[in-house]
Amino acid sequence: MSEVLDRFLRYVKIDTESDRDSQTYPSSAKQLDLLRLLAEELRQIGLSDVKMDQYGYVTATLDATTSAPAPVIGFLAHVDTSPDFSGKDVRPQLVENYDGGDIVLNAAEQIVLSPQRFPDLLKYRGENLVTSDGTTLLGADDKAGIAEIMTAMAHLTAHPEIPHGKIRVAFTPDEEVGAGVEHFDVPAFGADFAYTVDGGEIGELEVETFNAASAKLQVRGRNVHPGTAKGIMLNALLIAMEYNALLPVFDRPEYTEKTEGFFHLFHASGGVESAEMEYIIRDHDEQRFQNRKDLMQSAADYLNRKYGETVVELTVKDQYYNMKKMIDPYPQILAVARAAYEALGIEPRVVPVRGGTDGSRLSYMGLPTPNLFAGGHNMHGRYEFVPVSSLEKAVQVIMKICELAAAG
Repeated sequence: MSEVLDRFLRYVKIDTESDRDSQTYPSSAKQLDLLRLLAEELRQIGLSDVKMDQYGYVTATLDATTSAPAPVIGFLAHVDTSPDFSGKDVRPQLVENYDGGDIVLNAAEQIVLSPQRFPDLLKYRGENLVTSDGTTLLGADDKAGIAEIMTAMAHLTAHPEIPHGKIRVAFTPDEEVGAGVEHFDVPAFGADFAYTVDGGEIGELEVETFNAASAKLQVRGRNVHPGTAKGIMLNALLIAMEYNALLPVFDRPEYTEKTEGFFHLFHASGGVESAEMEYIIRDHDEQRFQNRKDLMQSAADYLNRKYGETVVELTVKDQYYNMKKMIDPYPQILAVARAAYEALGIEPRVVPVRGGTDGSRLSYMGLPTPNLFAGGHNMHGRYEFVPVSSLEKAVQVIMKICELAAAG
């Protein structure tokens, strides 16, 4: 078993699911279990200045092996898994020499990972894949990135003959709930630029993310006995449904791709007296992003004119912005990553992220941070998988970036 695979299989078994409704930081204490483990392993492999601060951020330094001037490069990954699907009791499964057919994740529950539904599987015929047992997500987002960074650092420490400058490493909590670098100390981290290792399939190189906001709609109804409700009742559930119907149907995630934005309703609850709906708003274009927020507010204003000024309340909160604007002034950061891919026979594909990374916020905090592939597919759900070869190639990319940056 390769070292990166061994690390990955160990890390995914640790429950680190974050919590959108928590008021603490990290949002779930169990994330600290993995963070403490990583801090100890960083010490064991020989990194210096290993720290875990009050917020759970783990940082460490790999000292330079060359005296030549070289930029200080950072590599980051997040420990939490998405609360969209259970990350508890993950039981990873190794599918050896994948034959191109259906993969039965769980026979008892008839859960099948099929290339008919997920055709990307067919790219990996003859390779070894890692899946969950179908009752949880796998956690490649982003424990694949963690395993890859840790393995690369271990290899570089064991091979001081490989020239590289000073390298900084960070592992963060709460990326999946939009708070990954809320308290991150960029000046103390001390990197000239960085890379998150949090992308999708092999070859992806990401410098563009969504502009992102969250939106919460609260509806205050008026409940009376339905037998005497005429002219009196306000059904909060129906008003919430009416609100959602005012948003464009084809601007939903299931109808969009590439740089097309969307409104995504991911939670709804309530009754006649009150109801609540939660959305995320996404768009790569800054003006279209603002237009989406304006449209949601206009829909709320319309319903308040129709039913009463205090019936509907919309709260919109910006989460992060498209990092492309902050990375474009530094083309050398992308150039060294491209060169690393190409040196390893990987075709770089610069693609827009249909999501966000810690790099989105870090780039606006003064640390330009594009995103490297980590190798996973179908994140945030039971059908997640990662090819072992992608884990191994990501390790090589990290090391090659370090080497090429030191060579100028």
